[in-house]
Amino acid sequence: MNKKLFLIYLLILGLPIFLFAPNNSQSASKLGVPIKVNKADFLKYIYNFEKNPDQWVYEGKLPCIIDFYADWCGPCRQMKTVLDNVAKSYSGKVIIYKVDVEAQKDLAAYFGIQSLPTIVFVPPTGKPKGIMGFIPQDDLTKIMEEFFNIKPIESKEI
Repeated sequence: MNKKLFLIYLLILGLPIFLFAPNNSQSASKLGVPIKVNKADFLKYIYNFEKNPDQWVYEGKLPCIIDFYADWCGPCRQMKTVLDNVAKSYSGKVIIYKVDVEAQKDLAAYFGIQSLPTIVFVPPTGKPKGIMGFIPQDDLTKIMEEFFNIKPIESKEI
């Protein structure tokens, strides 16, 4: 196959994927997976502290959980498993964001993160609530259900 024909096929096959692929981090939440964010994503989807430094203004519509973590942190690795499970159970009802404090030092500094993991619960309106340290899954879901007033999605049996 010559190069021009190959490029045409590639363009025809790849263009629909490019045009219709999710283009924001909140779309991934519907897939039931936590979403890693950098500072630009944080400002766009969570809280633009550069625009609103004196007042918390959440940029999203669904409640979210922000996990400030580091790869070297043992409790953070345990928390990852819990958050992966919760992301699936609450897919489309809550967004789980992950902030790597090693890669996003400016975010960690801005929020004064001193203990890992730090889990922040952000309701669609109102102020966020933060908890430091590992949270077992049962405790995490209780907090979510009380603070966000949500229940997990129904699992469908085949």
